[in-house]
Amino acid sequence: MSLRIYNTLTQKKEDFRPIRPKDVRMYVCGVTVYDRCHIGHGRAAIIFDVIYRYLKYKGHRVVYVRNITDIDDKIINKANEEKTEANVIAERYIYELHEDMRLLDVLPPTHEPRATEHVSDIIAMIQKLLDNGYAYHLNGKVFFSVSKFKPYGRLSHKRVEELLAGTRFEPDEDKREVPDFALWKPAKPGEPSWPSPWGQGRPGWHIECSAMSTRYLGDSFDIHGGGRDLVFPHHENEIAQSEAATGKTFVQYFVHNGFVTNESVKMAKSLGNIVTIREVLEQTDCETVRLLLLSHHYRSPVDFSHKTLMESSENMERFYLLLKEIGTKLRTFPGKLAKVPDERLSSEEKSSLEPLLRFPKRFEQAMDDDFNTALAIGYFYDMARVLNRILHNPGDDPSLGPSLLAFAKDCFEKQGAVLGLFQSDPEAYLGQRKEKSLEAASLKEGEITRLIEERDMARKAKNWNRADEIRDYLVSHNIVLEDGPEGTRWRIKEF
Repeated sequence: MSLRIYNTLTQKKEDFRPIRPKDVRMYVCGVTVYDRCHIGHGRAAIIFDVIYRYLKYKGHRVVYVRNITDIDDKIINKANEEKTEANVIAERYIYELHEDMRLLDVLPPTHEPRATEHVSDIIAMIQKLLDNGYAYHLNGKVFFSVSKFKPYGRLSHKRVEELLAGTRFEPDEDKREVPDFALWKPAKPGEPSWPSPWGQGRPGWHIECSAMSTRYLGDSFDIHGGGRDLVFPHHENEIAQSEAATGKTFVQYFVHNGFVTNESVKMAKSLGNIVTIREVLEQTDCETVRLLLLSHHYRSPVDFSHKTLMESSENMERFYLLLKEIGTKLRTFPGKLAKVPDERLSSEEKSSLEPLLRFPKRFEQAMDDDFNTALAIGYFYDMARVLNRILHNPGDDPSLGPSLLAFAKDCFEKQGAVLGLFQSDPEAYLGQRKEKSLEAASLKEGEITRLIEERDMARKAKNWNRADEIRDYLVSHNIVLEDGPEGTRWRIKEF
């Protein structure tokens, strides 16, 4: 099966055929740096990080460009509030952005251009639009004339008349028509500005992405990504101004990720329900966050809540406990293990082991189907169930188990790397979780062990009241006890 991608332009899945075979050029709209990134930004970054990783896993050479908008009304307003310069605000939050991406284990893009570094490219593209008759200038402003670009609305699949009825456009008395949008804005007192043929000013928002994407990727490239909220007007405007300037098809495939909600309500600053990446990572680790966000198809919404985060945390812990057990078992078999002896497996064994033996193929089939990370992660769960059975019921062939475990460990490392999961040392990962959780619970491990031993003695003496008191005390400190045939285990109930 070849890679198929859902293309917002055509509203269907299409076989992925890069313009240059094996070379992929991808542009993703980055953030406007006026505040810390929230988990919605984190989702977009992780989605396109995984797409970047998978394309390379498939053998493509990828040039990945993710821009930074470092001049914008929001940045200027923040600077005015703090009585400082716009570049001070931009530099502060570029640093925070890079720290957030590092903490989320998001790979750096090939290029990360800033709008302020490409003003000359932006001016050159605006001049082309004026020369081609798609733009006009008045009073130091330059606007794109939407009515001149006949295919306008191709991405959002709406006619201009429909867009007029359902969209709030930025008002300006110098615009000829309501949908026209600014390419260049005249300078206001105290604002950053650059010289241009139309006077001192600064770029509009949409033009910067057209100028930077074509600067690094050429007039036509393969994938353009971003959040669903960018379909209109941002990406629609990018298509119009880019194709009007170059006369060529701008992008082959538009890819858009769905929103993140908070307790089923869309995140919005006006609602006060924004959760920053840093706030989330104070509670948990990046792999738990990635597991939660990637357990949903990228085009679907994700509900980010205490409940869903706790579920992902518990699932990640189970995966690492399994990986720790596999590592412990494999250390008892020194030397190189043979490949899984397929010819020695009965048809019944092959059937029961299928989720493990066919895992790499199943993983690729899921990812080839429009980067279906939710299905790919489901296959990790299927494999884990088989592995637990192998570990606790090894069967009649003592040589088979270690080979299967080694094969599985390789799958977790290789295919897991595409998702940015299962890449930590299990002992270190579990140790860090325990240390962080104990700190939050304000109990020491030795004290927990002593209380469990006292509870065991109380239960043996049928002193149920004391046993319940100890359990309740530990629960009040987020320590959950799990009684089993091998004794009592404890874990931290997070969040």
